[in-house]
Amino acid sequence: MVKQVRLEPIGQTMRVEDDATLLSVLLHQDLDVLKECGGRGMCATCHIYVKDGMTSLSRMSRREQRTLEVITSCRSNSRLACQTRVKGEGVVVELPPGMYVQSIQDIEVLIGRRADQNLLHPVTGKILVEAGKLVTRSMLKQLKSVNFEVAHYFNNSHGV
Repeated sequence: MVKQVRLEPIGQTMRVEDDATLLSVLLHQDLDVLKECGGRGMCATCHIYVKDGMTSLSRMSRREQRTLEVITSCRSNSRLACQTRVKGEGVVVELPPGMYVQSIQDIEVLIGRRADQNLLHPVTGKILVEAGKLVTRSMLKQLKSVNFEVAHYFNNSHGV
């Protein structure tokens, strides 16, 4: 049976098959989702917020709970799109603002410019540079120790 999912703030409504993941909805809309762990619920790069319809979604697994506990931008309505299946109607998904930094080069090319959108830490989701603020070389120091293979980080930190 076909269900509808609304994506905010882009204001698009998608029709999806029953039991489809929210990740498939995002990818169908050509949204740039990293999905570093390949959809196994271990990296949080597909983190979204459920504005409405939480009861119309699959239950959260223990792995998803543990992954969400690591990110600082987690809220009570946070879910991982790869682990969340649509079971009913009335689902409204809010896409987190900002851009996840995927490499040191992402920051290097922005040094001396103002960020168009929030730049988020690839592992914690913490805002590194707020939208409108100047990106400085000191930002590189904050990312020096980050292993940009996010799935590797989560495999090691969770013991899953």
